[in-house]
Order: sequence, then C-alpha cells, then structure tokens
Amino acid sequence: MKKTRMMDDTEIRIRGIKALNKTLGPAAALRFLTLFHREPTDYVEISRRLYEGQTIEEIFERAQKH
Repeated sequence: MKKTRMMDDTEIRIRGIKALNKTLGPAAALRFLTLFHREPTDYVEISRRLYEGQTIEEIFERAQKH
C-alpha cells in the first residue's frame, strides 16, 4: 500500500487554483475566488468575540506591547 504525504497549505492553494483554471478557465476561476470576499463581515461581532471577558486596560496594554 502506497503512503501518501500530506500537502501543506501552499501546495493545496496552487493545486486548487490550477484545477479551477483548468475546469473553469482563468476568468471564471477568478470570479469564483472573488465570491468568497463579497460576503459581508460583521466586524463588530468578531471584535466582541475576540475581546470577550477582557478589560479595556488589558486590551490597551497588549496593544502597546505589540
């Protein structure tokens, strides 16, 4: 039995884009990929989840360090 190795993220991206180009053609492949960036994002909800349980002082202190 042949053992297959795991692909890293870059290799998956490259192979996926090649497959899209081959199947859809370059223009449609690009349109397909841009569909993922058109979805609205609720940045307020993301921020609430990200900073949940933290004080403003903690957030500010971490921001100063970075």
